[in-house]
Amino acid sequence: MKKFSKGDRVVLPPYGIGVVSGTCTRPVAGTPHAYYQVEFPNTTSRAFVPVDAPMTAGMRPALTGEDMPALLERLQEGQLNLPRQWAARHRKVTEILVSGDPFELATLACELRRWNVERGLPDLDRQAYRRALKLLNQEVHDLNENDAFHVRSLLDTAWNEEHLN
Repeated sequence: MKKFSKGDRVVLPPYGIGVVSGTCTRPVAGTPHAYYQVEFPNTTSRAFVPVDAPMTAGMRPALTGEDMPALLERLQEGQLNLPRQWAARHRKVTEILVSGDPFELATLACELRRWNVERGLPDLDRQAYRRALKLLNQEVHDLNENDAFHVRSLLDTAWNEEHLN
């Protein structure tokens, strides 16, 4: 089980990027339980995630510079066999968006970008595409590594292409 420390950047779907500000103890049904306190930059929002089971809440470490080459590859070359039938595609896309997995999001974004260039996207697919780009951008926004710059550049390009169609 991954232990988090004060100052760690984490992702807590569906809230996005947060920072562990420490731990605290809170009573639940009269029994004290330890929680990570997660603050979300530029908001007054905070979340409390059980120290014993952060993964059950979906909390995971945020991407680092070391993750950027693999993320960039997925954004450029990722392929996803999305169902052509709308209802099945919508289920699959929603599953990926809710998971918050950045590599799956990057693969989805690459596939939807390919669809957008080839034939344009229907409105709900366009919304999913925007959401995937936004989630990825949140995660790489504060990274300063050179590969993070390339990822942000590609995300900006994809976002601007999306608004043209």
